[in-house]
Amino acid sequence: MTYRGRFAPSPTGALHFGSLVAAVGSYLQARQRQGQWLVRIEDLDPPRTVPGSADLILHTLAALGFEWDGPVLYQSQRSEAYQQALQQLIDLNLAYPCSCTRSELQALAREQAGSDQDMEELGYPGLCRHGPLRSQGPHAWRLRVPAAPVSFIDALQGEQSTDLNTSTGDFVIKRRDGWFAYQLAVVVDDAAQGVTEVVRGADLLLNTPRQIALQRALGLHTPGYLHLPLATDAAGQKLGKSTFAPPVDTQNPVQTLWQVLRFLRQSPPAALQTGSVKTLWQWAHEHWNPDVLRNLRQLESSA
Repeated sequence: MTYRGRFAPSPTGALHFGSLVAAVGSYLQARQRQGQWLVRIEDLDPPRTVPGSADLILHTLAALGFEWDGPVLYQSQRSEAYQQALQQLIDLNLAYPCSCTRSELQALAREQAGSDQDMEELGYPGLCRHGPLRSQGPHAWRLRVPAAPVSFIDALQGEQSTDLNTSTGDFVIKRRDGWFAYQLAVVVDDAAQGVTEVVRGADLLLNTPRQIALQRALGLHTPGYLHLPLATDAAGQKLGKSTFAPPVDTQNPVQTLWQVLRFLRQSPPAALQTGSVKTLWQWAHEHWNPDVLRNLRQLESSA
C-alpha cells in the first residue's frame, strides 16, 4: 500500500509555529517513505472560519517549500459524503437524535460536580439514548459508543486505551445547527483519501479513540497514528490562535524551518541556516528520525 499522509489545518487564522510542527512532521514522514502528502482544509465550522485564511495557509506552505500531491480537499464541499456516513450509522442503529442543549448539559454537569466551573469536555449522560427528550425543535446526532474500551498503539505516545463510556459518552457527529462534527468528517475524509498514517499534534490524541470508534462502526480502515509533541509558549500554554501565537515568518523560510527541525530534535547542522530551502529540505528528508522523539519520551517517562 502506498504511504499517504496529510496535513489538515483549520482556516481560523494564519499558520503559526505549532501548526507548522505538524506540517513538517507529517511531510517528512511521508516523503521519507516515498509516499504522498495531501493537504486538506478543514473549513467545516463557518462561524470560526476567517475569510482568506485558507489561501493564506496554502501560500505560507508554498513559500516554505512544501509540495503537496493532488488537489486540496475542502471539507465545506463534502457534506453529501458526511450525510451518507451518518445515514449508514442511523440504519445500523448506531446513531440517534439528541435534543439536549450544551447549556443544559453544562448545568447538569455543574450540579453533579457541585461547582459553577464551566466544563470544556462534557461526558454525555445518555439522556436521549432511548429517544429524544423533546420531539420538537432542532436536534443533534450522537454515536452510540462501544461498550469495550478503544485501544491502539501510537507510534510516538505508545499504547493507549480509552473507555468512551466514561470519558465522553455518546458524542456528537452532527450538530444541532446542522453542521457536521469534526470527528465524523475527519474519519470520512481520511478513508476517502486513503490516508495510511495520521501525523499530528498531541493535542488531538484524545480525539483518536472517538475516530477509531467511528471507523469501526462504518467498516473503514484504521490508519496508523503518530502524535507529535506540542509547541508551547513561555507559560506552558499550547501555541494557537487563542494564545495569540504569531504567524509563521515566511520572509526567512530557512530559519523558520530550521527552528522547527530543532524543536523536533532532528539536530540540523548550524551551517544549514545560511543555505537554501531546497538544501534544508534535502537534509531533512535524508535524516528525518522520529525515533529520537520516541526515545526522548521514554527517557522522560522513566525519569
